[in-house]
Amino acid sequence: MSATDLELDIAGMTCTSCAMRIERKLNKLPGVEATVNYATEKARVRAEGVDAAELIAVIEATGYQATLPAPPVTHTDAPPADSRAELEVVELRNRLIITAALTLPVALLSMIPALQFTNWQWLALTLTAPVAVWGAWPFHRAAAINARHGAATMDTLISVGVIAAFAWSLYALFFGSAGVAGMTMTMTLFGAPHEGSGDIYLEVAAMVTVFILAGRYAEARAKKSSSAALRALLELGAKDASRLVGGLGGTEQRVPVAQLAVGDLVVVRPGEKIPSDGLVVDGASAIDASMLTGESIPVEVAPESRVVGATLNVGGRLVVEITRVGADTELARMGRLLEEAQTGKAQVQRLADRVSSIFVPIVIGLSILTFIAWLVFDGSLEIAFTAAVATLIIACPCALGLATPTALLVGTGRGSQLGVLIRGPQVLERTRRVDTIVLDKTGTITSGHMSILSVLPAPGIDEGELRRAAAAAEAGSEHPIARAIVQGADAPAAQSFASHAGHGVEALVDGAMVVAGRPSWLIEQWSIRVDAAALAEADALAARGATVVMVARDGAYLGAIAVADTIKASSARAIARLRELGLRPVMLTGDNAGAAAFVAAQVGIDEVHAGVTPVQKLETIRALQAQGQIVAMVGDGVNDAAALAAADLGLAMGGGTDAAIAASDITIVSGDLLAVVDAIRLARRTLGTIKGNLFWAFAYNVAAIPVAMLGLLNPLIAAAAMALSSVFVVTNSLRLRGFKTDPARASAQAEAGTARAAAAATAA
Repeated sequence: MSATDLELDIAGMTCTSCAMRIERKLNKLPGVEATVNYATEKARVRAEGVDAAELIAVIEATGYQATLPAPPVTHTDAPPADSRAELEVVELRNRLIITAALTLPVALLSMIPALQFTNWQWLALTLTAPVAVWGAWPFHRAAAINARHGAATMDTLISVGVIAAFAWSLYALFFGSAGVAGMTMTMTLFGAPHEGSGDIYLEVAAMVTVFILAGRYAEARAKKSSSAALRALLELGAKDASRLVGGLGGTEQRVPVAQLAVGDLVVVRPGEKIPSDGLVVDGASAIDASMLTGESIPVEVAPESRVVGATLNVGGRLVVEITRVGADTELARMGRLLEEAQTGKAQVQRLADRVSSIFVPIVIGLSILTFIAWLVFDGSLEIAFTAAVATLIIACPCALGLATPTALLVGTGRGSQLGVLIRGPQVLERTRRVDTIVLDKTGTITSGHMSILSVLPAPGIDEGELRRAAAAAEAGSEHPIARAIVQGADAPAAQSFASHAGHGVEALVDGAMVVAGRPSWLIEQWSIRVDAAALAEADALAARGATVVMVARDGAYLGAIAVADTIKASSARAIARLRELGLRPVMLTGDNAGAAAFVAAQVGIDEVHAGVTPVQKLETIRALQAQGQIVAMVGDGVNDAAALAAADLGLAMGGGTDAAIAASDITIVSGDLLAVVDAIRLARRTLGTIKGNLFWAFAYNVAAIPVAMLGLLNPLIAAAAMALSSVFVVTNSLRLRGFKTDPARASAQAEAGTARAAAAATAA
């Protein structure tokens, strides 16, 4: 029996521990290989002899919900406005706003004795009750699911702490002395074992809930953006098309792309997108296929050439016969590739969950031990219960909720000032372990825009004369190479312009016939004589990835102009700094081997993979990971989106496509490769701060646990521990505001500023 690949949507997961639990359950089934992704809330299953209904039953028995996904989305489908991720964000935001509004007066009343009017504690109870029950409900529910499976996570710690603090406060108010009129929070440093029935911890229950909800809300917002990559990719396609009714000589009819069928003929004019995959049957043009190849040089097409939907026609009029539609198109296939890459991405457990899995059982064990010890040695049930509950309460640190959000808030805020946008805490964990950085060429190392590389006038011809003649002839063309030649040139007006798609152009300039185009076209079609030295020089430039345009006037050779994608000024310096950070650079490009090797040599990269497709980019990333390397990927195009999603750390250049940016973990707003250095340094620094925060968030409270076990815990100690740990966490996080940009980037910015000032002075 052959194996079947299935995908399931999963709901109800609250942390990566949930995903691991479901994965273990599924993999226990005979003939099943499963991976579960918490970020995308999907399970990918390869099953033999097991159907979807059985898999769903196992997941539901584990305590979660599972469904088969909706039919594949094509680029013509509008993205759902009310997705589950968006609903989750809205629900968490509403829950956070309401609980924060209720908690603020409770915190003020509990911590400022001057505000404690007669019977203030009953107002505090009224405000805290909905926070501890409804506000903390997601944690209670997750803790119950974890308990059913013998596991303990951050949710368990939160739930136990909130319940213990609230339940003990109820006991103290209704059965102890805390409910009497005129009660105030005690201000003595140490209590006594018999005083527990007069202490309330309502502010602990409320504040812990609010802080943790704030962290979960930030995490949910980051998780929601994981689907944005696919949405951005699907929105690249054309929305409608000009369909020919009645064959090549028929009339045009504007129809939505969804109505196209295989065999239809469509007209695609310059500036329009190819509506779907097809075959050119009439016309010749140049197609901007950068979404597939990542390369800025357009691809020349003619009858019998295959074209891909969503690519841009930048030349002449085309008639295309549609060969694939909907989910069968290359764009839809890239969408599935991207989604698979996201689903297959290795997840890293949250630091707090990892600590909690050890900390929670120990605290619960100590609480039980405290209860038994006091019962045996003192005999008082009330004192034993007081000490046991106090142990649980002090173990739930308020600062734990601040540890990650505050560092992330300050770190990402500083990053945005430096042009670095960090998506979430899971990103930071991966930056410390990265050892290999894979870089796309076009738009990342190079500018992604065509410009003149060399001007090679023939003997006796002035360089300015050559440029003016070429620019005049090319002025009527919309081709990117022509635009590069025309830019900045003072060219006379031309007449009788004609374009020969894939070859070149001709035009009358000051009464003389000027032709500009491929060397072979000038030599074979126009019988232009070009000496061997000029041809050798043109071949050498072409081997470096440049496009050589030769120019002739009235049959006489004027010279050649080489146009190429230029290397960014900061690229070589940035790659040198990346090496100093312990990263091995690798270039991955869809361009030809000659151009790739030339660029790599200029910037100091030894390992190059050239001529690769989006699928091969993804395979290269996975191959590096299979060798045990932790891979960061830097790219900017749609063709990089799947590789960015599959890499352990994806960095998108801000000038790139929405799909690439949405698939990445970090966005470099400026597009400067030196900012990648800052991104990695800042992410590592922020992660170190988060780890320090988590340590102290636990340490302050762990130090107070022995006091609680001895029955000496006083509300002041609990409040002081929370206040001190919270102050430390916030102060430690604020240190990130002093993060400085990398010296190499600062130097480059200073040089650029000096150059601009000099240019301004010259212009003045």
